[in-house]
Amino acid sequence: MLASFDIGALGHSFWALTISGLTYGSIYALVAVGYTLVYGVLRLINFAHSEIFMLGMFGQYAALMMFGFAPQGDAYDMGVAQTLMYLGLAMIGGMVVSGAAAVGLERVAYRPLRRRGAPALVFLITAIGASFVLQEFVHFVLPKLTNNTLGGLNAQQPIRLVSPSTQFTIFGATVTNVDIAIVVSALALAFATDRFINGTKFGRGIRSVAQDPVTATLMGVSRERVIMLTFLIGGVLAGAAALLYTLRVPNGIIYNGGFILGIKAFCAAVLGGIGNLRGALLGGLLLGVMEMYGQTVFGNEWRDVVAFVVLVLVLMFRPTGILGESLGRARA
Repeated sequence: MLASFDIGALGHSFWALTISGLTYGSIYALVAVGYTLVYGVLRLINFAHSEIFMLGMFGQYAALMMFGFAPQGDAYDMGVAQTLMYLGLAMIGGMVVSGAAAVGLERVAYRPLRRRGAPALVFLITAIGASFVLQEFVHFVLPKLTNNTLGGLNAQQPIRLVSPSTQFTIFGATVTNVDIAIVVSALALAFATDRFINGTKFGRGIRSVAQDPVTATLMGVSRERVIMLTFLIGGVLAGAAALLYTLRVPNGIIYNGGFILGIKAFCAAVLGGIGNLRGALLGGLLLGVMEMYGQTVFGNEWRDVVAFVVLVLVLMFRPTGILGESLGRARA
């Protein structure tokens, strides 16, 4: 039998699956914002963004080690103040590394192609190639640079800054402190990004370049600066998502740890409406919930398949995604 079908299990665990799906979906949504911003401005699918997320996981790991935190499998009990301090250090480390890597990727891989007027297919091939280059850098080169402390074939020793503990229940389903931290942090960052894009001078510049780059340049907007800012925002959010993912999956820090998650985040962006910030958030949350439902009904091994089938079904009926509004047509 290729797949099981247990609809009763879905009804029995509906609320627990919904909570778990929202936590994973929040992480997908943050990474999806990076895809949707770059596409909105450049019409480029930056498939290397999944590796930007992966570098953020290593960045937080390195930041913690620099400040005396020795990662190990057991959960730490250091008190609220010290735990918050380490969480802040980890998030800053992930954001700095991911943001710098995203800007560096744009400057090294994509900017020369823009200046030469390369066709869209060349950008896509370059993005895929850059993805593998970053993976193999962490796989083979980073261990030599860090005396086998970071990178390599095996996953890093798990980071367990926060031990999950039940805060309250919803219809019998437990909600932990980790669940709350992930969902609240992701929603806050997504809201802040939306306010930045739609309510600031820099955000107006991003939207103007997304809508009409030639006219925006004639009006004094620096297209190169806008592109750099776009990559930086996407990278910073991916670094934040790296910490949230580590809270949920402590043993997920490995050189190819961003590959599948990156593909799902891209699917979330397309599902909500590629180029739409709020669509990325909605798509991520829906994708996380649907894959949790799917793995319960059809079996754990079908979790990823269900996520992609949902994407295909939605696009069959609404090719532009659920919300479908591009960044270039966002309200002025």
